[in-house]
Amino acid sequence: MNGTTAPPPPPPEPLSAPRRARASIALVFCVHGAVSGSFVTRIPWLQDRLDLSTGQLGLALVMPAIGSSLAMPLAGRFVHRYGGRAAVRGLISLWCLALALPALAPSLPVLCAALLVYGAAAGMADVAMNAQGVEIEERLGRSIMSGLHGMWSAGGLLASAFGILAAHLDLDARLQLAVTALVLLALAQPVCRGLPDIRAHEGAEEPPRFALPPRSSLVIGLVGFCAVFAEGASMDWSGVYLRDVTGASATVAAASYTAFSLTMAVSRLAGDAAIRRLGAVRTTRVGGAVATVGGLLVVAADSPALAIPGFALLGIGIAVIVPLAFAAAGRIGSNPSQAIAGVATVTYTSGLIAPAVIGALAQATSLTVSFGLVTALAFALLLSAGALRLAERNSGGENVTATSPEKPSGKDLSTI
Repeated sequence: MNGTTAPPPPPPEPLSAPRRARASIALVFCVHGAVSGSFVTRIPWLQDRLDLSTGQLGLALVMPAIGSSLAMPLAGRFVHRYGGRAAVRGLISLWCLALALPALAPSLPVLCAALLVYGAAAGMADVAMNAQGVEIEERLGRSIMSGLHGMWSAGGLLASAFGILAAHLDLDARLQLAVTALVLLALAQPVCRGLPDIRAHEGAEEPPRFALPPRSSLVIGLVGFCAVFAEGASMDWSGVYLRDVTGASATVAAASYTAFSLTMAVSRLAGDAAIRRLGAVRTTRVGGAVATVGGLLVVAADSPALAIPGFALLGIGIAVIVPLAFAAAGRIGSNPSQAIAGVATVTYTSGLIAPAVIGALAQATSLTVSFGLVTALAFALLLSAGALRLAERNSGGENVTATSPEKPSGKDLSTI
């Protein structure tokens, strides 16, 4: 001990234009979602061009999740070294450019490598923009994370509409995805200029390249795990469930994904109002109850008229859980991007394994039993909601929990 103390961190940079900062990060989320939506619509083209079997395509589509999980911890170093604005601009640009890679692959091994890079870019950009969103929410003093994720869903839906049109016109996906990548890249540059330049205080330790998620973020991540499992299972298996269990027509079954995505997007866009009124914990419990009722309807369904409202309620119930998990993680300790990376790794692992678990359980028993598991995880949200208490705010806009010296509590700047 030499009797000296570390200098206090500088006060947070004021948001001179809070509405601009909020609009900028919302558009970043929209661009990120648009990249995903553009790619998904051309997966059938990839399968046909490379003559992939269902199993080979499934192997390739695992690669983005693996790439994301491996690369997410690196995002904290980018944010620490270059600041929030530059990190988001660089990583979202990399994500846009990565959109063009899969369509250029001449073989399955190259496609897997391209999708690994694609997933890594997606995961790092995801962590950086969520960390920026949490910081902007903190300084505004009001919940915005649910709406940001709603903008991600809206971007994905809008881009998928263009992708469907391109597929209908039989456009070559190499040209379509390359042009889309350049357009989204061009849109991202001016959008990122409106972000605040959030930087770590002088002397802050640089995050490690790879580290296990903090224990505190694991608890929050398990809440997100339950929600993302239900989301992944519903998105990937709702159409099959409607066709095989309830006897729905091919058209109705195919429309189930779009309907579920629309439900999620609308619920997320409206979710911040519910969070401000009820708080994070009560909102999660209400969402868990709604999702549980939806799951029970799905399990009991013997016709599309019962299953479709069930899937809709599942979407409504789980819509705001992941945004709340990221908001809670961003208030852990002095390095929010590292905690968010930990939560993202746990939650996205759930999305990776959910379709396989549902399929394996359905093979051994039935799809009805598989969605019994989904219903049980939805009910678990009721029991685990307290883990998201860090995402709560009181009416004055301050954090309910005590903040550390490295993480000053937010001030309501929304009226400036």
